[in-house]
Amino acid sequence: MTLNDYTIGLQKNNRSILSKAITLIESSLLKDKKKAAELIDTCLSIRKKSIRIGVSGTPGVGKSTFIEALGTELTKYNNKVAVLAIDPSSKISKGSILGDKTRMRKLGNNQSAFIRPSPSKGDLGGVCNTTKDTITLCEVAGYNIILIETVGVGQSETMVQEMTDFFIYLTLTQNGDEIQFIKKGVLELSDCIVINKSDENKDKANQLKTRLTAHLKMANSKKAQNVFICSALHNYNIKEIWEYIQNKYEEEYQSGKIEKSRNQQDIIWLERLIKNELLAILNNDSNVQNIIKTLKNDVSNNVRKTILEKITKIKVNF
Repeated sequence: MTLNDYTIGLQKNNRSILSKAITLIESSLLKDKKKAAELIDTCLSIRKKSIRIGVSGTPGVGKSTFIEALGTELTKYNNKVAVLAIDPSSKISKGSILGDKTRMRKLGNNQSAFIRPSPSKGDLGGVCNTTKDTITLCEVAGYNIILIETVGVGQSETMVQEMTDFFIYLTLTQNGDEIQFIKKGVLELSDCIVINKSDENKDKANQLKTRLTAHLKMANSKKAQNVFICSALHNYNIKEIWEYIQNKYEEEYQSGKIEKSRNQQDIIWLERLIKNELLAILNNDSNVQNIIKTLKNDVSNNVRKTILEKITKIKVNF
């Protein structure tokens, strides 16, 4: 497919071409990476306005069920919803199950929704390095609400906050008391905390909501956060959570905060892109690989000193 085929297909909301475009930018082949870079550069100037929402939380908290309930609610109001689900990759087989789409069958059959599971490929932070570019492709295809479901590993999932306008953290009443919640660094970045599966014990969920709200105000006065109880399975409070997100987004969009935040995010991702490309060059350099092989065969107490001495002498052809 040509670059023109991709851009025209994306603008026509051709799901098949959108899927192929995402596969292209996820490819590690050099020829695909060059074509993907050209595609993203073109798409940046023709993408449409969207609300980007990140959803994080520990495994088993009900992220997929929550996203399906929220996404289904959003499509009732003529919204087009794209769900980007990041699945953990095995360190042994390097493969991923990519089962999140199976969990969201109802939303997957909705013509106003697009679900794309992607492997994390070992990237830390809950998302993968191509997620931000995937958002751009979905925006060109006309999806005005992008939901990003992170891997679900807890405190390290902070990268998603660097590519979204609104960050939701899902938790359960049995995940610990409010002090344990506050210790989690990811909570400091969240805009909204949702206590899911509250139908199992609504009184306990309400008690935790009250205590958590009070502690968050003391621990993080610079950022306004709201706490909701929710049952995604029974669609309880889903509409109220969306109204809160929508109102906060419009307020921050009008004030210019969204634009400022996205500009900062672009800088962060540019720096990350540069680092990744430099690492790729080093990993493919024969001099570097020979040094690594030598050091692995002779691990000694002076290995750090040897590394520094050898690295400073490396000449890499860019």
